Amino acid sequence: MVTYLYWSLVIALVVAAMTLLAGRMNDIRTALIASAVILIVGWAAYYFHFQQIFVKRFGGVMSVSVPDGQQHISATWKDDNLWIENYDPATNTCIFSEYARGNLLEGRVRIKNCNPLRLGVAGAGAAATPPP
Repeated sequence: MVTYLYWSLVIALVVAAMTLLAGRMNDIRTALIASAVILIVGWAAYYFHFQQIFVKRFGGVMSVSVPDGQQHISATWKDDNLWIENYDPATNTCIFSEYARGNLLEGRVRIKNCNPLRLGVAGAGAAATPPP
């Protein structure tokens, strides 16, 4: 919902710039340039700053894909950044990846020889099942 309000505000600013510059001042070229600048700045602000804040604080929507060959273990928030833990069975490595704003300055931690406890592994089902 907050995302829709944000984009409504950006579109309203574009319409206002077009109305003011093209309609009242008869300067279509300046109106198109101003509208393009407003759209680019609005998109960059959303992509690099507001997307994760909206998701975490106001219940927005965001999609993250698990890389091929890896299994998802968990996800958690640290400040406004999402940390995702995946397991790569081919290399027996747990990978903590930071999904930062705009995919810039992302952190990554690799734990080698990681054997996460999960169902389906020999012996894990017996340990996870409570005694009768």
